[in-house]
Amino acid sequence: MVGLAWLCLFTVGAAEFVVVTQFGKPVRVETEPGLGWKLPAPIQSVARFDRRLFVLVPPPREFLTLGKNTVVASGFILWGIHDPKKFMQTVFDRAGAESRLSDILFAELGGALGGAPFSAFVSTAPGDYRAEAILAGVTRQYREIALRDYGIDVVDLRLRRLDFPEQNRASVFARMRSERVRLSMRYRSEGEEEGLKIRATAEKAKSSILGEAYKVSQKSRGEGEARAAKIYADSLDRAPDFYRFVRSIEAMKKAVDKETTLVLPVDSELFRLLRDSRFRFRER
Repeated sequence: MVGLAWLCLFTVGAAEFVVVTQFGKPVRVETEPGLGWKLPAPIQSVARFDRRLFVLVPPPREFLTLGKNTVVASGFILWGIHDPKKFMQTVFDRAGAESRLSDILFAELGGALGGAPFSAFVSTAPGDYRAEAILAGVTRQYREIALRDYGIDVVDLRLRRLDFPEQNRASVFARMRSERVRLSMRYRSEGEEEGLKIRATAEKAKSSILGEAYKVSQKSRGEGEARAAKIYADSLDRAPDFYRFVRSIEAMKKAVDKETTLVLPVDSELFRLLRDSRFRFRER
């Protein structure tokens, strides 16, 4: 009796699913941890499947983009078993599941890459870059196929690598460099043209400002000279002797420096100013 009970009981672990099969065909699934029962073998038996998540990293493959460029792409998949019964009926084990998942991944990636230019995945222009939207569509379609056909839950799908084949890199990089040189020359010529416009505008503004400044300075100088002439005239009118004295001193300062020696006749006006101590200024 104990032996018969031993043949009919089985355990379900916390990290596994158990599928009860009858003559090789699945009849029910046990998901709760604990003890389960079945008919003794060979009528019924159990198959165990790991319910934890798995990471699949398929090897890279080559694809053609919309512009007929050959690229090397690979991704990684985070997956787990959602429907153990369907999983057992379709792929049977982890090796079979990963083989199917790899095939589906590269079929979906091939369709996505073949329908979009390479700049949609690698570009510095915000308007061209559409990799996230394209991969979101691939992930959605991939999940639907895996769940519907194989009972597999795809938790995450990411693009791990997108590159040119080794033999094509040199030509592609050379083409990219020439394109960047062409763009830099265009930007440089546009910058030089804009710089010429700015300099011409600045020179025009400078000439206008200098002309206006010269006009104001000439006006101010004229007004100042007129006022100076008036002051000189008033001074001459009020004290002509003092004015003549000052003008004579100024003339001497301009004509004679420390290194100059003058020989003057006794009756010269300058000499008279120096020797005549009785020179007086008369006021009107």
